[in-house]
Amino acid sequence: MDRPCSICLICNFVMQRKNFIASFIPLTLALSAVKGNSLFTSAKPVKLPTYLTPGDTIGITCPAGFTSAEEIKPAVELMESWGFKIEIGKAIGKRHFTLGGTDEERAADLQYMLDAPHIKAIMCARGGYGVVRIIDRLNFDGIKHHPKWVIGFSDITVLHNHIHSNCNLATIHSKMCNSFPSNWSAAEPIQVETILSIKQALTGEKMVYTSPSSVFNCLGSVTAPLVGGNLSLLANLTGSRSDINTKGKILFIEDTGEYLYNIDRMLYNLLRSKKLEDLAGLIVGGFKLKPDDAGDEFGGSIQSVVLEKVKDFNYPVCFDFPVGHQRNNFALKCGVVHSLQVSENGAVLQSKS
Repeated sequence: MDRPCSICLICNFVMQRKNFIASFIPLTLALSAVKGNSLFTSAKPVKLPTYLTPGDTIGITCPAGFTSAEEIKPAVELMESWGFKIEIGKAIGKRHFTLGGTDEERAADLQYMLDAPHIKAIMCARGGYGVVRIIDRLNFDGIKHHPKWVIGFSDITVLHNHIHSNCNLATIHSKMCNSFPSNWSAAEPIQVETILSIKQALTGEKMVYTSPSSVFNCLGSVTAPLVGGNLSLLANLTGSRSDINTKGKILFIEDTGEYLYNIDRMLYNLLRSKKLEDLAGLIVGGFKLKPDDAGDEFGGSIQSVVLEKVKDFNYPVCFDFPVGHQRNNFALKCGVVHSLQVSENGAVLQSKS
């Protein structure tokens, strides 16, 4: 039998290799697509950290703006009265200009609390600014192994979204230490309600909230996971490792201290990045706007700029929901499945766990 020449063998090998590579390309592309979306673990139900019971420890830290030990005292005393132990972080009282210590100090304190197994919840002392400066310094392996509740809002939106997208854990969007009344007995009823909602969320109560009817509401009923937070941060995080996948979710948004044109711009960011396209529902909370400069008015309202962005979609939308930089800022369990019903009588949001 004639033996094939070495050139033929080489040609045959090359052709087989090319066919193998060609057949492998679709799989490679598919794996690349999966890897590219790997930070979005939200296809699976989020994990719930263990709900707290008396004797559990809550850590308090400053990942963003400066807070003194005196300012958090009312929060410490009240949470201790609920039966919890409080561990005050080393960043409390530290100051670097407007921040609660240097980036290194704030990151180290939060890292300790993320890692410490005995700390069952982390209460952020206040918002302001600063979490985005330290988020990529942090290692979240500890909270994956020992899930715990992270609590806060405003600038803490960075933590909520990063933890949801990278750790698939539920968190609590709520008021922080700087919102606790100094005199509990003299506090307004709405202050009492909103602060107690933090305890209710931490101890596993199912949450039910309502908002008034509005001619701007889009009626409907859905059940889906709840995600969101401060609109400025949601827009700022687009394309980063802390970005959030909103597909099939109920999204809630709120903001303060912005001009209406800037709200319009940020909503366009969400629209163009397809965060509004496949929502299950949209909740619009409090928006405290800066007045337009005289002679340079943008025109419209928060309702009109929102409805303009969602006019081509078919899902429930409610306005004036009690969340945001306002007194009626209730605790919401981010990542947890909720039912949202928007009817002519108003909106009802209820957690399923």
